[in-house]
Amino acid sequence: MIRKSTYAAARTVAPVIETHFAEQQADARLRGEENLAPAPPAKVIEALIDAAFWASLRKEEGQSPKISLAFLSPDQASKPLLFAYRLPLTSHNLTKLAPGVERPGIHLGVWMEKGELYLWGTTREILSFCFVLDVSEPGLLVVKHRRASGFGKFANVAVLKGDDIKIIDEHSDTLPDCPAVMTSLLGFTTPATWDDSVNVLVQLAVSMRAHGRGGTLLVVPAGSDKWQESVVRPMPYAITPAFSALADLMQQDKEDRSRSIWQGALRREIDGVAGLTAVDGATVISDQHELLAFGAKIIRSDGNELVEQIVVTEPVLGSEPVIVHPSNNGGTRHLSAAQFVHDNQDAIAMVASQDGRFTIFSWSPCEMMVHAHRVDTLLL
Repeated sequence: MIRKSTYAAARTVAPVIETHFAEQQADARLRGEENLAPAPPAKVIEALIDAAFWASLRKEEGQSPKISLAFLSPDQASKPLLFAYRLPLTSHNLTKLAPGVERPGIHLGVWMEKGELYLWGTTREILSFCFVLDVSEPGLLVVKHRRASGFGKFANVAVLKGDDIKIIDEHSDTLPDCPAVMTSLLGFTTPATWDDSVNVLVQLAVSMRAHGRGGTLLVVPAGSDKWQESVVRPMPYAITPAFSALADLMQQDKEDRSRSIWQGALRREIDGVAGLTAVDGATVISDQHELLAFGAKIIRSDGNELVEQIVVTEPVLGSEPVIVHPSNNGGTRHLSAAQFVHDNQDAIAMVASQDGRFTIFSWSPCEMMVHAHRVDTLLL
């Protein structure tokens, strides 16, 4: 039988996660979606989190494990790699297997039979809304699920770091001034309302965070040069004509976007643009995905006041908006991004810190000030 967990946070969060997956799958069935992954009960969620947490604190040949667990049966996986013998779900087994399954996209399959959880093999293909548990670093676990569309970053449900639990607030995207990229990151929209242009920004955010050097990406209206009043000119790395490889990909027919060749090309272009954000200064793209410049130095445009306060929110349950001076929200990148959006209210600024923190700055017409959305929990 499933043993009682010794990680207190697992017991606390399991019922909440159980409810989330049950509701998400019920909504998906009402929309007529099929081939959904099984929704795990709380006792299974608790056991998975407990085993993964203790495994995260172990080391194999001096390395901390990075693994991804997916709850589904072998029959529900596509082209699975099957172990000849089932392995009990233990922190010891997870640690031993970790070096061979740490590459992105590989999931260790977990299933339950006769009250026992076991590891049955690995898979790269999982069903929609499949429960996935990632071990990102020692003590840091992320519960997520595959999007119904099957492409792009998985939707995060909860983040656990030691005894700190953050449950994603699925209603954060209903704020009237919430930028569309937040709706996509939260992952609670249906495929029918999916915005492909926003999906690009999501993938850019993930890639920016992944290179670990920090950076700023400015998204400005296509066809307007007003934003240039907020950067030092001449720009050392201005692009003429605008580089349109990413834009060209997004203009292809939607039926082509399900093909692996197109998806691979999109990832390469996204990584190329995101890589430029590691250069000192800001990278600038249009809202039509054309690359306009990188290494741009942000300044306060003539006639505009210094930004004195911003509202900061985080899309997790229990988080309340706070109004702070922008210097209290981060370093130079955050301050300059807030000033840029203050001066260019039709733009968005995305800032990655070297420590993994990620903030999206947009103008809030309701608060009449810059809105800083802390989205670290959505990008893990």
